[in-house]
Formats: sequence, C-alpha cells, structure tokens
Amino acid sequence: MRWRSVVLGLLLLRLGLQALLALLPALARGLCLHPRLPCPGPPVGSAGLGARLWGAAAGGDEYERRYSGAFPPQLRARLRDAARGMFVFGYDSYMEHAFPRDELDPLHCRGRGPDRRDPSNLNINDVLGNYSLTLIDALDTLAVMGNSSEFQKAVKLVIDTVSFDKDSTVQVFEATIRVLGSLLSAHIIITDTKQPFGDMTIKDYDNELLHLAHDLAVRLLPAFENTKTGIPYPRVNLKKGVPPDSHNETCTAGAGSLLVEFGILSRLLGDSTFEWVARRAVKALWSLRSNNTGLLGNVVNIQTGHWVGKQSGLGAGSDSFYEYLLKSYILFGEKEDLEMFNSAYRNIQNHLRRGREACNEGEGDPPLYVNVNMYTGQLMNTWIDSLQAFFPGLQVLIGDVEDAICLHAFYYAIWKRYGALPERYNWQLQAPDVPFYPLRPELVESTYLLYQATKNPFYLHVGMDILQSLEKYTKAKCGYATLHHVVEKTKEDRMESFFLSETCKYLYLLFDEENPVHKSGNKFMFTTEGHIVSVDERFRNSLWEDILPGEEDSADKTKPTELKAANFSSNCNRVPDERRYLLPLKSNYMRQIDRMVGLI
Repeated sequence: MRWRSVVLGLLLLRLGLQALLALLPALARGLCLHPRLPCPGPPVGSAGLGARLWGAAAGGDEYERRYSGAFPPQLRARLRDAARGMFVFGYDSYMEHAFPRDELDPLHCRGRGPDRRDPSNLNINDVLGNYSLTLIDALDTLAVMGNSSEFQKAVKLVIDTVSFDKDSTVQVFEATIRVLGSLLSAHIIITDTKQPFGDMTIKDYDNELLHLAHDLAVRLLPAFENTKTGIPYPRVNLKKGVPPDSHNETCTAGAGSLLVEFGILSRLLGDSTFEWVARRAVKALWSLRSNNTGLLGNVVNIQTGHWVGKQSGLGAGSDSFYEYLLKSYILFGEKEDLEMFNSAYRNIQNHLRRGREACNEGEGDPPLYVNVNMYTGQLMNTWIDSLQAFFPGLQVLIGDVEDAICLHAFYYAIWKRYGALPERYNWQLQAPDVPFYPLRPELVESTYLLYQATKNPFYLHVGMDILQSLEKYTKAKCGYATLHHVVEKTKEDRMESFFLSETCKYLYLLFDEENPVHKSGNKFMFTTEGHIVSVDERFRNSLWEDILPGEEDSADKTKPTELKAANFSSNCNRVPDERRYLLPLKSNYMRQIDRMVGLI
C-alpha cells in the first residue's frame, strides 16, 4: 500500500505544479512582474486565432511575449494623456519663458532668437527669423489636440504680434515648411466649414493668416531670381533679398521641397506665381538626374547645374524631395508628380536597397537603404542618418507596407539601444558617427503611419517606448532638451520647434484612436513639418491654364484612389488580419536586426 501512496502523492504534486505554471502568466500580469512594461491585459478578439494560424508557439519567445496581444484601452488612454502633457509642458514653458522669441532654451528657461553676433552660425540663423517661430509652428497641434481656446488665443497673438519685415537671413526651406506651412494649415482649420476639431473659428477673422503667409512667400521669391537653372538660392534676407555673399550651392531637399506649401498658397490666392517657381525648381532638379542610374545627388550648383555632392540617399539633403513628389500628387493631382515619384522610387529600389528581397521571408540580411554614388550606384559610406526614418511612413502611403515594416524595425532597434536616434549611425561599426538627437519626429511619424495601416499593437508598444525615453532622457526644467550625446545622455540647451509641431503631435495621434483625424470622415495629409491640411477638390483645380508646362487637362488627372507606385514589392493586402495581434516582423528577423545594431 505504501507504494500506492507514493504514486498518488507524486501524481498530486505534478497536477499542482501544472496548475501553478498555468497561473503564472496571469499572476505576472496582476503583480506587474515585468520590469519595463505596464501590465497588459489578456489577448482578445482574433489574437489567439492569429497566433495559431501564423505558427506562434505556445507562450512564444521574448519578442512575442513583449509585443503581441491586445493593448489595453486604459493604457492607451494614459499614454494619449501623457503625450498631450508632454506638449503642454513644452508649449507652456515656451510661452512663459521664451515668447516672443523663436525658441526655448529648456535648461536655462529663456528664449533665443537669431545669432546676430555670428552670421555664420547657420545652425541657428537658418531657422530662427525673429518671428516667434515656436508659437507659429505649434498652431495646428493645438487644434488637433482639441484645445480651441488656446488655439484661438495663439492665432490672435500671431495676428497681433508677428511681422516678417525683419532684417533676418533665413533658409528658404526652413521658413517655408515651418512658418508658411503652419500659417496655411491654421488658416485652413479656421475656415473649414465642417470644423472637425471643434470650434476653431476666430471672431471677425479676415484671412489674416493667409495674408501673413502671402507676405512671407513674397519675401522668399527673390531666392528664385537671377538663377540660371531655376533652382533657388538657399537663403534670403526677409527685408533685403538674396545676400550679396550668398552661396551658389544648395541641397536637393532644400530646393525641391517647396511645392506643397507654395502650391497651396497659389491655389488659395488664385495666383500661379508661387506654385510656378516651386514646380520649376523641382523640374530643374529632376532634369539633372543621372542618365545611368536615374538618381539625384544631394548638393547642386544653382548656376551651373553641376552636382557638388554626388551622394544619393534617403536622408539629409534628399529626404523630403521624394516625399513631396508623392504628396504634391496626392494634394494637387498632377500626373507628372506621380510619374516622377514612381520613377524615383523604382531607381531607389534598384540602386539604394540592399538585403534580402522580401521583408518577412527568405535568407540574407534585412533590407536597408544605403548611400551610393549617383552615377554608379556604388556604396559611398556605411552610415545612415535619423532623417531617413521618415521613409517607412512614405512607403505606407504608397502601400509598400511589408518593406516599411522591415526598415522601421531597423530604426526602432537603434532607438532601443540608445533611447534615442543618433543623428548619424554607422551600421558597419554599430556605433553613432554623429551622436546628438535634437528631438526629431521621423521615427514617431513612421510608427504612427504603420499603426494606421496595420492596426498592429506592436506599434503602440514602440510609441510607448519612445514616449518613455523622451520623458526619461530629454525632459528638462522648462521643456524638453536636445540630447548632446545619445550614449552619455548629456543635454544641449535647445528645444527645436518641430518637437511641438511633429513629435508630440504624432505621439498623441498614435494613442488617440477617436481623434477627428481618424473619425471625422475628412481626408487629411501631413506636410514634411507635420502640419495638417485637408485633401479636397479646391486644391485639385487650378484657376489658371497653360502656365505650368506639361500640365494636362484637369479632367484627365489620375484620381488619388488610383495611386500606385511602380516596382514596389508588396501591397497593403499582404498584411492579413490574422497578423494584427502578432509581431509584424517575425521574431527571428527581429532578433537578426537587434543583433545587427549591437543590441544582442
């Protein structure tokens, strides 16, 4: 009988251990045992089905445990409020300590404007024009967050206090995307009869923001004069025109990313001048592409048309040129913009893309876009920069979601390693080449757009990581500060205006599922500075004929729903619903990328 008792005891012990093991995941959630994450709820809906269909093992690996499953709505609401709080702290600190100057110094709680003592300090003077830059740049973020009273107050402040009659030499590109774009966005929000963000109307508003935008654009026009190619000078003095000692060299993105803002202004005013000069610059750059590869360089001489910088890539100097080819088409419906974009995208795939053909299957290195010589397609260096993190978001807009997933995962892996994106990262050395991080939004933007395309909670986890890193490493006494060194986490005394216009906005929208941007039924597009504009018919119908060469009859224009980029490897339909609660990138490939950046 004793042996029967022993067997029965062992059996009961085994059953008890099995029951305890089954309860451990629930106990861990209840006790918040994971040191890095808030407690998630259990998977709901099709999560379990998706795991079975895609072959996820019971329990999964560390990637599946961390990122898969549902994202609790309560956690999402807390993160939405945290993103709003981040904006409010930065905005209120600027208004209290810096306004009416251009930017906030968050460490010393004071404002900064142009560096009058050192005109060669282009890092400051290209951006700061002594026109309350941060206030202007933040206008539409106030509207998107539903703060009508502060939006109305800020608009009145801009109308009452801002003037562009300044002896300031600014970069045409920065003034266009940060200031002109924001004024136009806010004007569109105020005059929108549907008022999707709540009552953002201004009593007795008489198009003052549009008039300010017009005044600024007129002051930028001298940059397009006396240039043999039609490519504009990089800088202009708002009072005196192009400085006599101005350089004849400009970057592709700076000269070729003016069409959205200038085009909107032209179509609101019924004056073709602004769109014409911007479109002429785009066509001039496009005509200079290599006959061999179809690629463009990154720095060009505006008088001779010779390429000074022969690097072709997707980062600084080139990025928004490609972005605005597509967004100009989306907004204005001009076929030639889409044709240029399709050709550019095909050449990028042929010459810049390295790694395996498919993102989520096959052998080889993960896809990566590198910097090459525009004439030969040969590798020029082994670094990429943080601005390139915008590209997955652009790929989402054309439906190349699978490729976007892989490239985004690479930049997210770098973020996980440092808690920020270094301005330049050497993928061969697995180390930053340029280690500062000025609160850039590009990774957040791509995260937001990938979530909108896939609804995969993985991207909510990514957003949570980014938000927590910003709070931990960049929060300062009076706002949020640039990281001087992403490894050492030392800070610089500067909060760039795009932190409020883009970084905070995209984080907020990522977690605010009920935002009018997503629920109002309106179609919106974001400029390269994150300013929101409605996509509607008034921008697709120009009031002039036969002025822009190559323009076809508006009745023949391709509709936005027919947008299809050439030579992309996949489309939205290749991300099936059953993968919604799984990793968008298989865990073995995610582990490969983490190893590639030195995380493991």
